[in-house]
Amino acid sequence: MTYLNAAVMEMKNTTTLIRRAGLLVLLGLGLSSCKKDHQETEVPDEQADYHQTAVTKFAKTGDAQYAYRTLGNQAGIPLVMISALGGSMDDWDPAVTNGLARENKVIIFDIEGVASSTGKTPDNIPDMAKGVVNFIRSLGYTKVNLMGFSMGSFISQQIVLTEPGLVNKLVLTGTGPKGSLGLSDLPKVLASTSGLSPEEGFLKIGFTSSASSIAAGKASYLRTQQRQLNRDGVLSAESSLAEVTAVLGWAQPYPEALNELTKVTQPVYIAQGENDIPVPVVNAVNMSKSFPNARLDIYPDAGHAGFFQNHLKFVTAVNAFLKN
Repeated sequence: MTYLNAAVMEMKNTTTLIRRAGLLVLLGLGLSSCKKDHQETEVPDEQADYHQTAVTKFAKTGDAQYAYRTLGNQAGIPLVMISALGGSMDDWDPAVTNGLARENKVIIFDIEGVASSTGKTPDNIPDMAKGVVNFIRSLGYTKVNLMGFSMGSFISQQIVLTEPGLVNKLVLTGTGPKGSLGLSDLPKVLASTSGLSPEEGFLKIGFTSSASSIAAGKASYLRTQQRQLNRDGVLSAESSLAEVTAVLGWAQPYPEALNELTKVTQPVYIAQGENDIPVPVVNAVNMSKSFPNARLDIYPDAGHAGFFQNHLKFVTAVNAFLKN
């Protein structure tokens, strides 16, 4: 039996417990969602809470219909944000999305088969990347900035390697290259949240045990719960398993991973928590040394969701990176 098959079987054995805990949640910090069917309206004020008021739209490509929202009204190259494992549009911290949307046109969306998007969720990163590329092109864009969190950062790397002409700049967080050190422990990491509430699981994987990190995590959790208007639903069991399988596939040893990154010519900004459990910080360090044009910020006393904990620093850094 291959490593991947064994890991997936272990994941199947723990899926019920993890779902009961609310967690195929993170690595994408995916949270319990509740839809309310009311009419949405655009709010043009540049200081508006874009995350709460953005209209959910749909773009069809192939057999899939992608749900997406556009935040902000800025001109220029848009920033397309790709969610992490278990995540939907409503699992981004509004402190991050709103902060970025005040200086950029931001597009958040659900990948194929996830939450409000239709279709079948791919069980591998390359096919996920192809779907995202098709979605971007269906909106008429020929050049975008990409931001990926965790699994979303894996998809972003795949896109910049296979469709480099589409990508202007790259933002990665909670990230690691193919064959990331420690990523193969994903089933154990997720199983460790068994019996925890969604908030407790969010804190355990996304933050550290310090009082300041926990306080920041609780504040972030509350922010992610604020939108109730046409809120995304939770992932299906089928989509959850497909995403886990994709991440475990990315975790398989791949000796050429860092060498491939040396071919990326786009500017890259990486932000990583020093105490990231699912994707240890050494992976981000190695990546920053491989990309020809990369900047790395490491947040002390921060976990997988370090950019949520340090949202002010992160938003300021990313806005400056994209502007320059």
